Amino acid sequence: MTPPISGRPRRTLVLAATLGAALAFGTPGALAGTLPVTPSTTPAAKTPAPAAKAPATASRSAGASAAWVAGTRAYLVITAPGDSSAVRSAVAANGGTVFSAFDAIGVIVAHSASSGFAATMRGVTGVQQVGATRTSDVPADAYNPALPADPAQASTPAGEPVRADMSQIKADQAWAVNPGSASVKVGILDTGVDDRHQDLAPNFDAADSVSCAYGKPDTRAGAWRDVDTHGTHVAGTVAAAKNGKGVVGVAPGVKIAAVRVAEPGNSFFFAENTVCGFVWAGDHGFKVTNNSYYTDPWQFNCPDNIDQAAIIEGVKRAQEYAESKGSLQIAAAGNENYDLAHKTTDSASPNDSTPVTRTITNACLDIPTELPGVVTVAANGTGVTKASFSNYGQGVIDVAAPGSNVYSTVPGGGYGSKSGTSMATPHVVGVAALIASANPGITPAQIRAKLAAQANDIACPSDSRCTGTTANNSFFGEGQVDALKAVGTTPPPGAYFENLTDFTVNDNATVESPIAVTGVSGNAPATLKVGVDIKHTYIGDLKVDLVAPDGTVYTLHNRTGGSADNIAQTYTVNASSEVANGTWKLRVNDNAASDTGKIDAWNLTF
Repeated sequence: MTPPISGRPRRTLVLAATLGAALAFGTPGALAGTLPVTPSTTPAAKTPAPAAKAPATASRSAGASAAWVAGTRAYLVITAPGDSSAVRSAVAANGGTVFSAFDAIGVIVAHSASSGFAATMRGVTGVQQVGATRTSDVPADAYNPALPADPAQASTPAGEPVRADMSQIKADQAWAVNPGSASVKVGILDTGVDDRHQDLAPNFDAADSVSCAYGKPDTRAGAWRDVDTHGTHVAGTVAAAKNGKGVVGVAPGVKIAAVRVAEPGNSFFFAENTVCGFVWAGDHGFKVTNNSYYTDPWQFNCPDNIDQAAIIEGVKRAQEYAESKGSLQIAAAGNENYDLAHKTTDSASPNDSTPVTRTITNACLDIPTELPGVVTVAANGTGVTKASFSNYGQGVIDVAAPGSNVYSTVPGGGYGSKSGTSMATPHVVGVAALIASANPGITPAQIRAKLAAQANDIACPSDSRCTGTTANNSFFGEGQVDALKAVGTTPPPGAYFENLTDFTVNDNATVESPIAVTGVSGNAPATLKVGVDIKHTYIGDLKVDLVAPDGTVYTLHNRTGGSADNIAQTYTVNASSEVANGTWKLRVNDNAASDTGKIDAWNLTF
């Protein structure tokens, strides 16, 4: 059963609660792409509290709290980057207070209970834009924030079998080549991360973790912890340690830092929080950030709305700042099964008060997913299908990754399954981290290009909504990411051929998977590489042959390996007597009963 998608109406951050307390699209909080989570399979693990409830608090900040009054709203005041002292003074002179300021990008977060504050500030010299970021009051907690709970940890069971999502993108093969470098830091911009989870603690960077809830960095120890389950689940998919326990992340050798962007109690991701998170990412050397959410309260921000225009500009500046510092942002496409390339209506906004149905156009943006430079991720279902919930759109989707029934870490030392584009995104982030590990000094633009170039093409299914070509279409963009290629095994252009179609291997039966080779002159080399990925229990049952176009048989595996499972190996074959062009086949013969499997994929490198 597919776990429920955690329920914001957002395309970017859908979260699934481990207890099954999933957030629904259109409900408070814009988790992009998470379906509800199934219960943890860890016997001692506790189920996290439902996302709609605030966790127990450990303590509040010691400083004196500012006086909070009902009606206090938050605004982005946009000015020229640099010294903003004159505009900050104008904020104070016109009934507001400066909550935080990001002078490097010319963004001030101001609070005011005056209904005329925004209009007055728009007339101030040096002010370019002003926009309310909420249609609800700023919580009193913003002035004296409580620390999230530090959950008791269940013991993590031994064993970390390779999960289907990891083998689907060949992460399990990539680990043997390059598990990722500890010099590569990934930012988890989300609901927070349980840093004490035994599968996350070895790779967690507390020094660069923070809470950006309400739009101001809170560097107190533990402020980064999870106020839901979503961020911890995402973190495990990116970089859970390869330590013999639980699960393994796509890039188990890299470091992760938590930037809690969600506010407690409702998991809202307001614009000021995202601005703070991106600036922090740039200033703290994050090579990649994971963004499985959209900025509340608007599912789509429209430039013809004076408030939403300021939100677009403020978050855009913050993203550009992070990228200028070397950080690539990757974001979820969302879970509404919505065509982002043909927008017509938005019925989920504003989600912090009373949503209304409004007519929109493609000028209205899902933020941060549709900002320039951000990699937008769609979700695959089982295999290389489109996940039923995944948003799509020609020219919007960049790449795809597994997003259904993804098993990963949850707070308190447990594990659970979630579905959503929120779950697909950390697979892409992990692959990006592997690319950065294999290519020190690589730029964000170069990582973007490699993600696209190394993705495996997926043709459109028989679905009229899927437009474009096999190489780039509205469902899968450039295709499904490939972790093995990311770590440096990309073959020379024009010399590599692959078949990713599954072929079932039944008991006492023979199956063949073909590859048509074209464009290679002359004969095959004496060092023809044959990459084989067969999922099958008890490989001693199997005989595996490479069959040349003229029918010549080259035996690769002949009933060895006994009770071991799976064949994931590259063989070298002297095929110099064979003409390269033609149809080559991988032939698998099962010679016993009781154990079955499939040819998952295979390839030829000439």
